[in-house]
Order: sequence, then C-alpha cells, then structure tokens
Amino acid sequence: MEPFKNQKHAYFKIFLSPSFFSISKSLTAQNDGQPLNIIVIFADDLGYGDLSSFGHPTIQTPNLDQMVVEGQKWTQFYVGASVCTPSRAALLTGRLPVRSGMSSDNYRVLFPDSHHGLPSSEITLAEQLKKANYKTACIGKWHLGHQKEYLPLQHGFDYYFGIPYSNDMDAPQSVLEEKGGYWGLITDPKNNRIENFQVPLIQNNTVIERPANQHTITSRYSEETIRFIKNNKDQPFFIYLAHNLPHVPLFASKEALGKSARGLYGDVVEEIDQGIGTILKALKEEGLDKNTLVVFTSDNGPWTVFKEQGGSAGPLFAGKGTTWEGGMRVPTVFWAPGRIAPGIVNQIGSTLDLYHTFSTIAGVPLPKDRTLDSHDLGPLLFEKQKASRDHFLYYRGTQLYAARLGAYKAHFITQGEYGQFGDKKTHDPPLLYNLNRDPSEQFNIAETHPEVLKNIESLVTEHKKNMVPGPDQLKDRGVK
Repeated sequence: MEPFKNQKHAYFKIFLSPSFFSISKSLTAQNDGQPLNIIVIFADDLGYGDLSSFGHPTIQTPNLDQMVVEGQKWTQFYVGASVCTPSRAALLTGRLPVRSGMSSDNYRVLFPDSHHGLPSSEITLAEQLKKANYKTACIGKWHLGHQKEYLPLQHGFDYYFGIPYSNDMDAPQSVLEEKGGYWGLITDPKNNRIENFQVPLIQNNTVIERPANQHTITSRYSEETIRFIKNNKDQPFFIYLAHNLPHVPLFASKEALGKSARGLYGDVVEEIDQGIGTILKALKEEGLDKNTLVVFTSDNGPWTVFKEQGGSAGPLFAGKGTTWEGGMRVPTVFWAPGRIAPGIVNQIGSTLDLYHTFSTIAGVPLPKDRTLDSHDLGPLLFEKQKASRDHFLYYRGTQLYAARLGAYKAHFITQGEYGQFGDKKTHDPPLLYNLNRDPSEQFNIAETHPEVLKNIESLVTEHKKNMVPGPDQLKDRGVK
C-alpha cells in the first residue's frame, strides 16, 4: 500500500572559502581516505531547557551529557523556523524555507490532506552527499510531503523508515467529535492512545503499519539506525534520525514509563537519550566512533501550551511558533571524538549551516544555481577558528519578524502563538535586545542604541533585495 553594522554578509554569495579544500583534506586523511560519517539526531519540540546538560534539574540525559563532555555544546544555535515543516526544509536544503515555498502565510505546516511537499528542484543534503558516494537514510518523522513523489526516497535517501507527518495527526473523525475536536483530544493525556492517531508507518515508499505503534517507535528508530550503520559501515553514510517526540501526544515504552521525576515528558526524553546511547555504543563496537560526526538538536522550541506535556525553554522567552528566542534557539551538541575540540561554543550557528558544513566534509562543491543561507562551521568545529556567521534572520511564514547581528536582536514584528505570548504587533522603532546580556529578551535598549538598529536595518534591507520567495507549497489542502 502506497501513502498518499554595515558589512558584507556571506549568505548573499555562494563561494568556497580558502579553508574548504584544506579542511576537506584533513577530514579524509584518516581511515583510508573515507570522509566522516554523519548522523543528525533531530528531536521534535524539545526545548532549550529540557536536557540536564542545558540546565534541567530532573530530566536525566546521561548519554547526551557525555556527548557534551566529549564534544561541543552550542549555546546559540538556531533553527530555520519555529514549527515543524519549514524547520525541516531549512535543515535539508540549507535555504530559508521561504525560498523553497515551504514556509507559508496560509498554513504553518503540512497536513494529511495537503497536496504538495518539498519541490523536486530543491537539492537536499542527501542528494549532496550522494555525490560523494554516501549511503543515506531518513529514519523518523519526515513532514515534507506524504504523497509518494515527496517522500525521502525521491529526495536522495536510499532508505526510509518513519512517519510522514506529525504524530498528532490523522485522528478519526469519530474520535474528534467524541473528544470535542483536536484541542479537546490533545490536551488530555488520558487520550494518548495509539488508535486515536492513525498515523502511518512507512518503509521506503510503502505503508507497513497503521496506526504506527508509538509506544515502541522511539526504540525502533534507534534499532533501524544501528541496523543501517552495520549494513553500511564499509562506506561513508549519512543518517537523518528525526524523532517524532517529545511532540504531543506523548508515548513511551513500558520499560521507560515512570522512570523520570519529570513525569511522562521526562520519560520520553530519557528514552530518546537511551537510544542515543545504544547508537554511540554501536559506533564504538564497529570501530566507527573516531570517524563519525554526530549532531543532536531540535526542530524548534517547546510547545509550552501543553504545560506538563510540553517542554521548557529554560531562560529563554516564549516557545514553539514564535520568533522569540524560546521558539528558535535550540539545545545543540556536536560530537566527533578526536576530531573536534571539546568545549562550549557561544558563537552563532544554525541548522541551515549543516548543509555547507557537511558538503565541505564530503568534498562536494555547493550548488551554484541558487541562493544558500548556509555557512561552513568547519573552521570552528575542526580548527578552533571564528565562525563566519555573525547574523541570523527570524522568519514567520514569508515575513521577516526579527534579525540578529552580533549580540543584538531587533524585533520588527512580534506575535505569540497558541493563545500565548501576546497578539501580533509591529514595532517602530523595533524592539532591541542584547542577547549576550539579556537572553530572556526583557530589557528593550532601542532608545540608547540607535546605531545598532541602523546596522541591523541595513542588513535586513540588503537581504530583502535578494529574496525571491518560492511558490507556496503549503496552501493547497482538501479533496482534489
């Protein structure tokens, strides 16, 4: 069954830095010239404050904590959007989702009745890395189009095992009517029953289970990842492991339930951490730990409206759906023993940058026929050099809401989400915060720093000159 400061900024130009070839050479010098294997572990709705290594007092994540000790903890790392679909598109394309049409003012994400998905014209990370003979796998949540032509195998992945959209979708109409609609269903944890969410589990292009057993899906994702590692250990591989949790509804295995002092949400996060431990163990057993880069991060901030079922942004303001720091700054760890120097990185980075970074690692030139918003993190990761990214742009849909330059962030528009954090407001002059001194965005300093605002506004003006939005891929829904 088939599933249905006025300066030049690097993102305006696509170029190979002088260090491109030296870094690439240094990374392939070991292990008979084989490039680094790459694993990206993407949690869903995990907040900045939800890991013990990022300050949570009761959630225990020992494996991620060990990755922090042995690798790099990035404290100012951002996603390309504050909700699922555009965030995933940004990671896999290295482009702001507005450019690919995967960010919309009509609907914020794709749904089971959406008509489209990630355009075939986009060149994904998987397609990039296959140019260097990487074996590629997508394991977990896709959410870039559920129709066959949009699934991972049609976007450069050799193998797919996962769900095509969010785990809270596909509730039967009878269930919705009984529970008082979506919000009535989803806000009561007593409704967290597999049969209430008819989400399909897909292997390659075929539905193999419906509804997906969400109690066991976290462990199965880890098992599939390990299987792919063992089957492809003799050539470079890229694995995109995108967990569908801790997005609501929350599910955990019998073995994980009741283990965390944080309750069910903690059980879910700790089970993800346990799976990471098994993956790292497998890498070591196969002798691949010294030739593999593992990146852990989240697709956006916590869904705080769900209270105990949602996560925490720690010291940051707001959460999922917003362009405040809590919506788009995420906990991030890079791990490559013997390859990257352990430590805490306070420079700006983004999931957008994985595209350029991984392309460099693989020795693959960047596409020259499109604008990328990706920077090479390699000099910082591998050579302790200063990162090239000094700015970040915060989009909601097709509109630019905020921009960061250095330590300073200007909000041109602010808007809450899910009934939280205020109504939509346009600010003239913009709100201004020093994120190094005020990561919670409490103290507006626009009045005393007009020169900073001028520099940020110049950045935005230049950016908009080069912005060409792609056709909206999210707007069409319903019966064709």
